[in-house]
Parts: sequence; structure tokens; C-alpha cells
Amino acid sequence: MATSRSRNLAAAAEAGRDLFNAALHWIEDHAPVFVRLFESLAPGGTLAVQIPRNFGAPSHTSMGEAARMGPWRTTLEPLLRPSPVEPPDFYYNLLAPLAAKLDIWETEYLQVLEGEHAVKEYTKSTWLSPLLAALEEPERSRFEETYTKLADAAYPRRPDGKTLFPFRRMFIIATAA
Repeated sequence: MATSRSRNLAAAAEAGRDLFNAALHWIEDHAPVFVRLFESLAPGGTLAVQIPRNFGAPSHTSMGEAARMGPWRTTLEPLLRPSPVEPPDFYYNLLAPLAAKLDIWETEYLQVLEGEHAVKEYTKSTWLSPLLAALEEPERSRFEETYTKLADAAYPRRPDGKTLFPFRRMFIIATAA
């Protein structure tokens, strides 16, 4: 699947599409993909990438903690993935020798989420999803409850019903010579 995605992303860059929003981090060992995408640009072309850098946040570390806490450990532990995104200097070292211009920065958005167990619900559509899918009931519900308690403790719901969820992102803009 990653190879198919890599080919599709490279084809998109060759067609002049050079913006990737929260996509490349899903490809394991994506460094060669970055290089191929950049090298496929026409002179003066730009590769613009936005990728999450929140994998060290409690929203994500609590998944691993919850996965290791119960009888589901043997099922879930092999699915735990280390941070798929490297620090900014990694991408600088990767692209600076190739780029005429390179800008890399990080920012942290404060997302205001609503509803009960807001962070759990948010992560359920991304990193939590494969863990839940790997379990049958009643373990699925028990694991989800364990993670929910950890996430709720890290991101408490405010008296106004909202949950503040800081979310770090990295941006890369590289221009070809």
C-alpha cells in the first residue's frame, strides 16, 4: 500500500500538484518519497508539505500506555507505531542540498473541541482506529474506556463543555532551482 501511495504522490507532483496536507507521514520510510517528489518538480516548482508533529503528546502516548495495560496487550503492542515524523532538522538535511529555497517551521494550534471525551473522539478517526479495529468485544470497549480515562485526564473538559487540544504541525516549503 505504501508503494502504491508513493507512486500516486509522485505522479501528482509530476502533474504540477505539489501540496501535501497531512498525508506523507502515513507512508513508512517517507524520506525517499520527499526526495522523489522534490526531484520531480520543474525548475521554480514548490513542494509544500504540512505534517502533524503531535506524536509525543498525551493524545498519542496514552494510546500506547492503554495498549500495554490490559489483556489486549499482545494484540495491540505490535500495532503501536513510533512517531512517523522526524524533527525539523531531519527534513532540512534531506532537502537543503536540493532546494534553491527552503523554509521549515512548526506551530501549535489550539483546537477547541466539543462534546464528551472530545480528544478520544478526535483520535478515533486516525491513530486510535486501527487499535480498536484489532479487538473484538468486550476487549474493544474496555480498551477504549482505558484510553478514554487517560485522554480525559490529560485534556479535561472545561466547565463550558469545551476541551482544549493543542496540536503541533510542521510546515515545509521547498523551491526547486
